Amino acid sequence: MTGTRIDKWLWAARFFKTREQASKACDMNRITSNNISAKPSREVRAGDKLHIKNEAGEFDIEVLALSHQRGSAAIAQTLYRETEESKESRRKAAEERKLLGPIAFTASSKRPNKRDRRLIHSFRGDY
Repeated sequence: MTGTRIDKWLWAARFFKTREQASKACDMNRITSNNISAKPSREVRAGDKLHIKNEAGEFDIEVLALSHQRGSAAIAQTLYRETEESKESRRKAAEERKLLGPIAFTASSKRPNKRDRRLIHSFRGDY
């Protein structure tokens, strides 16, 4: 196998829970392959450098192996190698989040009133 779709590979490497989420991340320009924004159908090959943004953080990785099937987490970790700078930046971001503590939701936990709904609709372009 010389290459596989990037959305399949991201799903197989367990960066996203579903292939649809991986495809959507590509569409939203959260995935770059060799410093080029990647579309879901782009081929990924061994040796490619990927920059991935997902809810777990930002990853800079090098593709080591290809797979189009989702396996166990241990197998998924053998598909790529994360750079040391990426590991360090994710660790620092986790420490900063830990220091901030939980976010208190006070005013946003109530239901929107008529005025709030009108503002929401006008912002979204719904009329």
